[in-house]
Amino acid sequence: MRVTEERMASGELPIIYVARHGETAWTLTGQHTGRTDLPLTEAGERNARRLGERLKGLIFAKVFTSPLKRAVRTCELAGFGGVAQIDCNLMEWDYGEYEGLTGAEIRAKRPDWQLFRDGCPGGESPQQVAARADQVVREVREVQGDVLLFTSGHFIRVLASRWIGIEPTVNARSFMLSTASLSALGYEQDLSRPVIRLWNDTHHVAL
Repeated sequence: MRVTEERMASGELPIIYVARHGETAWTLTGQHTGRTDLPLTEAGERNARRLGERLKGLIFAKVFTSPLKRAVRTCELAGFGGVAQIDCNLMEWDYGEYEGLTGAEIRAKRPDWQLFRDGCPGGESPQQVAARADQVVREVREVQGDVLLFTSGHFIRVLASRWIGIEPTVNARSFMLSTASLSALGYEQDLSRPVIRLWNDTHHVAL
């Protein structure tokens, strides 16, 4: 999908739209879902289609998706499966030994645990996830035009932090996200001023 000549001629600054995947069974139970490749629930599929309605009419120079099936399926149902490219840097946090556990189960063993500060034993550290997010930031900033990403909740929080240049270990936990939500990263006035333009838009899901 190419950028229209009108958009290019207008000098508008690019926007990076970021879609969180639809609901899975572990979304409902609150289990940490990193690399476990779960499908969408029926509601997750329905909301992914609604996300497609929300995105209708927008034109993207590039579309990228995590290789995990919950992101790929959301991308397909939203109408972008035919043009999306797989980007492994968009995968969700590797929770290692905490995969499949709820926050309450983890804190029962480790009361002071914080994902964005401590990471996960046998999985990724916050620094490793931030490095992947930085790579995504570099990739999308090279694209001439708007970009659409399909990925997962905790990774999106780190990505947003890195986009605006703040420390994820301190700030990323404050960025709440719902399934099938849409957020947007962009700029204010020029490319030297990255901003968050939109966060956790779920109006399409509530229809």
